[in-house]
Amino acid sequence: MASLSATGLSLIETKLDSYTKKENGIPGLVFTAVNRNGERLINYASGLRGIGSVESMTADSTFWIASCTKLVTSVAAMQLVEAKKLSLDDADIVETIAPELKIVQVLESAPDGSVHLVEKRGRITLRMLLTHTAGFGYSFLNPKLKKWSEPIGLAEYSCLNYDIFRQPLVNHPGEHWEYGVNLDWVGLLVERVTQMSLDDYFRKFIFDPLGIQNIGFFPTSAMKEKLVYLHDRLSDGKVDIRQDGHLYRRPLVAQGKEDMKDIVNSGGAGLFSNPEDFCEIIATLINDGFHHKTGNRILQSGTVDAMFSNQIPQFPDFGRGLPISSPKPYLTHAEAELYPQPHQQPQGWGLSFFYLVHSSPTGRSAESGFWSGLANLIWWVDRTHGVGGLMASQMLPFGGKSFNLPWNNPSNRP
Repeated sequence: MASLSATGLSLIETKLDSYTKKENGIPGLVFTAVNRNGERLINYASGLRGIGSVESMTADSTFWIASCTKLVTSVAAMQLVEAKKLSLDDADIVETIAPELKIVQVLESAPDGSVHLVEKRGRITLRMLLTHTAGFGYSFLNPKLKKWSEPIGLAEYSCLNYDIFRQPLVNHPGEHWEYGVNLDWVGLLVERVTQMSLDDYFRKFIFDPLGIQNIGFFPTSAMKEKLVYLHDRLSDGKVDIRQDGHLYRRPLVAQGKEDMKDIVNSGGAGLFSNPEDFCEIIATLINDGFHHKTGNRILQSGTVDAMFSNQIPQFPDFGRGLPISSPKPYLTHAEAELYPQPHQQPQGWGLSFFYLVHSSPTGRSAESGFWSGLANLIWWVDRTHGVGGLMASQMLPFGGKSFNLPWNNPSNRP
């Protein structure tokens, strides 16, 4: 069973404190790691909930986990694949449930820089949506999509249907990997096939079976009392509380079901959680879909095996040679490479997350999975070593040296 020595624990805590104590460093961090039984190997909070706040960061603080939501949505989708209500490769089922995906067009660029829509060449499957090969993008990553949306623009975090479900494709289905609103469509498929909101489905079939309550699309009053401030790193390197308020604010101000019914339950980015509860999901995946504490199974072991396998071997360099400028630099840094690996090693993608075909120099095992959230959170699952966890902060833009150092620096290994 995975464990952590006192020396290792002390080293990690000291490293985390060094990042939060530094001038214009990360205001606050929580790092939680668990083994397959859900035992917490570390559950450490460093820094403050917000710059200028008198409240220390705590391990039960509430974070907008953004794209970490995608992992939960993929669990829901695979539950429905097990129940034969969805199929990974049947485009007919997808188009029956979401006929919009049958007629969606592809955005292409002309030599003069203009953009126009054309008919798509292929059909969209659930597997494509889960692997970001269906053709959708994000306006903060794809200049073509940003240009198409102007002068009105797209705001994927507005919680409005328009900003997510009326986007065109930016690639033809199955022809490229590109990160985008694909998992929002997966969430919509889950809602339509079950006739439940995604919030209700997650609660009944994932959260309640795992005994977790401090997670959801609409934070409770108790969760909001522990909400971490969202910060901006400004162009001069200084860090401040986000002046326009929380980027994902509509669920935070919703009052009752009347307000909630018009807010998209975003399967790509909508959840709020504390690290402890999110890591119960992590522990369950480490343990092949079985939750040790409650004795409940949310996925069959073979399904978890499928999720943690390379789904796109035809794209071994999908996360390399990426654009080095960002259409919306206030939301995300441009990274030429998604994850530092020797370039002779193929990259992999599981069912909704980055998958390591080979072990990494930062200490993660081959067959591990991980992914991140826009506000600089990263989860990982290492089923080989029986360990996983979440590192959580709340700062924009995504990426950059200040967050990648504590996460990807091999010298941080205990």
